[in-house]
Amino acid sequence: MVDLVLSKHGVPIRLTDERWSHITEEHCELAGLRSEVLDAVVQPERIVLGGDGEHLAIREVEEGKHLVVIYREGTDDGFIITAFVTRRVRSLVKRRQVWP
Repeated sequence: MVDLVLSKHGVPIRLTDERWSHITEEHCELAGLRSEVLDAVVQPERIVLGGDGEHLAIREVEEGKHLVVIYREGTDDGFIITAFVTRRVRSLVKRRQVWP
């Protein structure tokens, strides 16, 4: 199965079952939160750039805890690379913000 959502830049972003498996194997706390990961791409609080041009969508999931979804946008489409939950967003918000 492939889920498809639109990023804030209007680019279709896909999440495949293979990628979801990889994400939940590395970050078991995200098991059962697939829709929240997709929602973070659709409705992030902010988007910053990663070191290799990828986008990091950041969304608070509970007080002091943030979901970070890393994805790549191409001209026609994009894909989710990984996701994780963190309390350490200070270094992330220092990156170049591309949205809003």
